[in-house]
Amino acid sequence: MPAGVGVTVDLNLHLVRYLAAVIDEGHFGRAAERLYISAPSLSQQVRKLERALGVELVDRSAHPVRPTPAGERFLAEARDALAAADRAVAALEAHRHELATTLRVGFITGAVGRFTPHVFDELRREVPDVSVRLMELPWPQQASAVRDGVVDAALVRPPITEAAGLRLDVVRHEARVVALPVTHRLAARAEVSLTDLDGEVHVTYDEADPAWVRWGACDPRPSGAPVRYGPSVRTIDELLEVVATGQAVAITGAFVDGCHRHPEVTLVPVAGAEPCPISLCTRTDDSSPLVAALRRAVHRLCANDPTEPSSSREPQPEAVPVPTRSDL
Repeated sequence: MPAGVGVTVDLNLHLVRYLAAVIDEGHFGRAAERLYISAPSLSQQVRKLERALGVELVDRSAHPVRPTPAGERFLAEARDALAAADRAVAALEAHRHELATTLRVGFITGAVGRFTPHVFDELRREVPDVSVRLMELPWPQQASAVRDGVVDAALVRPPITEAAGLRLDVVRHEARVVALPVTHRLAARAEVSLTDLDGEVHVTYDEADPAWVRWGACDPRPSGAPVRYGPSVRTIDELLEVVATGQAVAITGAFVDGCHRHPEVTLVPVAGAEPCPISLCTRTDDSSPLVAALRRAVHRLCANDPTEPSSSREPQPEAVPVPTRSDL
């Protein structure tokens, strides 16, 4: 019974491709060779499509074979469907290719510096065609974005209090500096001690982990003096503005001097303060080749940096091949 108006047909595009090949070749035998199947099997598949549609699509008595009027009308539209299906598959393959060669790396403003390009340069020595997508993260999300799969890796600053399921590889250590207004009593010093900063109001970060805030402010202090907290900030630029207006001081990393400047703020080294490690954070169970290559790049940089502690330069597992564009 012919398929009528309103009848839904579950169209098998594989069978449609068989029909198109027969019409293109004008011969079942040649079409079968092109499709790497037998001619009888190809004929059966075309018959299956005709039964599903309820109409003959091929005039088998013609030499070369040609479509029936119904087949001609059907193929005119069906070829568009085949082309659309090919485009859809190509888009999926492009997406898979992007996933295989794109590394999403998160960062917070306080965890990047002049060393960051060297990390990716080292990565490209091993994986030349890798595409690195940098994504800025809010301070409170520096680790959770990795855990939740928002990014593949992130450059983070300690402490990470919820480190379950995460791996931290030290990238480098940075000296601590204190951001002071240029008019501050300590602004002209070559360096200051933590005791010099006792009694000063320090910036805080209401949205961040309190342990992270305290560690950044070197709290508790060797003197036992309580640390006073004042205005809350969310970015380095906000931090510098608060300091410039004299509302608070801020202990931070030396990276600020190379990335952020404010004419009313000076940065003074803090003697005796524990250096701040910047770490590569990845998921412990992530064994993807690109993430493994990024970890190795970090460890190679540490191994060649004499200023880094030896514990940061332990040998790593042997490399696992990373797929290149030609492999995909």
